[in-house]
Amino acid sequence: MAKGSTMACFKAYDIRGRVPEELNEELAFAIARAAAHRFGFQRVALGHDCRLSSPGLADALAEGFAAAGVEVLELGMCGTEEVYFASFSLDVDGGVMVTASHNPAHYNGIKFVAGGGVPISHQSGLADVAAMVAEDRVPPPAAARGRRRRVDHRYAYIDHLLGYLERPRELSGLRMVVNPGNGAAGPVVEALGQALELDLVGINMEPDGRFPNGVPNPMLKEQRGAVSRAVKESGAQLGVAWDGDFDRCFFFDEQGEFVEGYYMVGVLARERLRGHAGAKVVHDCRLIWNTREVVKGACGKPVVSRPGHAFIKARMREVDGLYGGEMSGHHFFREFGYCDSGMIPWLLTATLVAAADQGLSAMVAPMKRAFPISGEINRRVPDPARALEAVASRYRHCRQEGVDGLGCDCGSFRFNLRCSNTEPLIRLNVESRGDEPLMRQVTGEILRLLDSLVTP
Repeated sequence: MAKGSTMACFKAYDIRGRVPEELNEELAFAIARAAAHRFGFQRVALGHDCRLSSPGLADALAEGFAAAGVEVLELGMCGTEEVYFASFSLDVDGGVMVTASHNPAHYNGIKFVAGGGVPISHQSGLADVAAMVAEDRVPPPAAARGRRRRVDHRYAYIDHLLGYLERPRELSGLRMVVNPGNGAAGPVVEALGQALELDLVGINMEPDGRFPNGVPNPMLKEQRGAVSRAVKESGAQLGVAWDGDFDRCFFFDEQGEFVEGYYMVGVLARERLRGHAGAKVVHDCRLIWNTREVVKGACGKPVVSRPGHAFIKARMREVDGLYGGEMSGHHFFREFGYCDSGMIPWLLTATLVAAADQGLSAMVAPMKRAFPISGEINRRVPDPARALEAVASRYRHCRQEGVDGLGCDCGSFRFNLRCSNTEPLIRLNVESRGDEPLMRQVTGEILRLLDSLVTP
């Protein structure tokens, strides 16, 4: 196995690549043996999403762990958060998920966590695993083979989710449009819908690793239309969609309008802070003004973090955060091992909608007026570092922040410009204080500056 092809699938937070060119069963077998040695695993929980290649990769991982003497608790097809849940609710010292999340069907990947849901990233050991495999330094099989056994843990997981609801009966009859996108979320959504007696209008509920209705990625505008139409046609009070492994969820209001994840962080932060005055809420640094105002108004303490689930989780643990939110649809909960969940947020939001005399649109309208945003805009540039320097020079009169990339607070507007970890892209987010024309003006100015740096 070539070193180059082996290293290509190792990313900053996980392992991910095209199947079989960059990730295959032979490689998965070696990765499991190397990971068992590097992290000292004795017992791991293993799950996989619904991609066609996932069962085979999961079986190869299980065989690799067993060869290394590790006991493997096999969860079967599930969501990433079910592996997180197993990692802090079962007697295991590791969790492994086979998924490529929102990537196309011919991709797959592997996510690792330590016991308790602690993320494992490139910096915390994945780089060592990559080197061991690429350099053929994988230890020989253990003297005693580890046992593989199937574990049905979903009932405990569903019970845990229901525990976040103070008055679950209030949700009875609530009409919701739900779209798992043929990913792994369908069975869990149906189980919760039955338990809560929800009136679910389902779209693409059946897990199908071919993704016949398009890749399950609601961040793509072209993947939002089905939910938007269904909400309008059915008179639903709420719409929710998930990515392939459902560690992220996305919301649509009662008018079928997509609600930016930034504003949902405000909605959920306020809900979580009820009865928890002084608790800390962790948020990413791309857009911050609305979150900070909401958190302080609810007697909480906002704490900024670099974007990325590994960074947010680490910050959550560091400050004992009650809740954490990213504008990208990741939401983190202290009671959930400080991990992200795509199920808890919609349960909490549905409860708010069911109990209120107003829809989600009215809940977020004041936030949108107070802090209009550009939405995340990607630009491909030949030299991202040079681009950041040029923009920093142009706005040198503003207070500049360096949590991740370039943050500029110019008083009436603010923006964050950061480099992609994997592509020659930079990502721009702009917000203003109640002045949408100004926000659009600044967005245009920055984009024109970036475009001027691209050589024809």
